[in-house]
Amino acid sequence: MKIRQRLLLIVFLVLGMNAASDPDLFTIGRLKYSGGGDWYSDPTSLPNLLRELRERFKIDTAREEAVVSPMDAELFQHPLIYMTGHGTVKFSDEEVERLREYFRRGGVLWADDNYGMDESFRKEIGRIFPDNPLQEIPVDHPIFSIYYHFPKGTPKIHEHDGGPPHLLGIFSNGRLAVLYTFNTDIGDGIESEGVHPQDPPEVREQAMKMALNLVLFILSS
Repeated sequence: MKIRQRLLLIVFLVLGMNAASDPDLFTIGRLKYSGGGDWYSDPTSLPNLLRELRERFKIDTAREEAVVSPMDAELFQHPLIYMTGHGTVKFSDEEVERLREYFRRGGVLWADDNYGMDESFRKEIGRIFPDNPLQEIPVDHPIFSIYYHFPKGTPKIHEHDGGPPHLLGIFSNGRLAVLYTFNTDIGDGIESEGVHPQDPPEVREQAMKMALNLVLFILSS
């Protein structure tokens, strides 16, 4: 195991011990948004991801995600929020300002296109970051090697319309504030076995490893 990986494990063991004495265990906030999109899709994906954080890295996590809307006070309690869906994403002007404040305070959004939200997501995230466009994360970025190694970048989980998978990001004040997995569908890949029977175990494992890398990077940044 490389030195960086050993140090990373120590960091997360410490986080786990601290969380064990705190009733508010680490969890991921699932963003509930307007517009008609199914923000609630892939219901087993985040519980599975939290379980793997516990089992593989000994991080004390909650068993379930926390559902939060942009205007909820609890939004700021979560260093990481996640959103997915097949349909339209829409933020009100007030929600745009609220999410902008969330990012100012250091929060991170992981958006995972479940095949269908791409056009509206790009439009709405552009309202929050009008001067910071989405850009491709290069394969030599540490997010692809922080623990599991992806020398070719983001794995392809579902074909949908074909084409290569992408990990896009928005940098704000020198840090990654938004991560966007597009044309891959990591969320489907980390759902429970049998939900998507077309996904063999090795594909599901690649999806889980990529999801874990994303979370580990965000928590260590």
